[in-house]
Amino acid sequence: MKLKEYFHNLSGTGVLSTADPAGKVDTAIYSIPHIFDDGTLAFVMRERLTHLNLQSNPYAAFLFIENASGHRGIRLFLKKFKEETDSALIAKMTRRSLTPEEDKQKGPKFLVYFTVEKILPLIGSEESHLTVT
Repeated sequence: MKLKEYFHNLSGTGVLSTADPAGKVDTAIYSIPHIFDDGTLAFVMRERLTHLNLQSNPYAAFLFIENASGHRGIRLFLKKFKEETDSALIAKMTRRSLTPEEDKQKGPKFLVYFTVEKILPLIGSEESHLTVT
């Protein structure tokens, strides 16, 4: 199954983890990523610690826990390769509904792109049945 299909109509909790150059780790709640046909993915993020960490360390991990019985989900090991500041593109990709005033108060947004280096299940170390393309 493709990663894009996996996330289609699936709900759950996502956690994006990053680290600074010294290895200090940060985690933050994130919604499911935007997944493109070429297998890359992107997150819309604010100018906070996660975004700051990615300026000096391009590696991240995204853990997704499905809203289902048992412990089901996936872990994505990611590497940042670019980011966009195009406000029109970011507005199209934004899923949350805020008024323009509320959105502006929360600060600038970035669309950060990643390649998927590895996919593992939530529990265990065997390779996942999911593919990026």
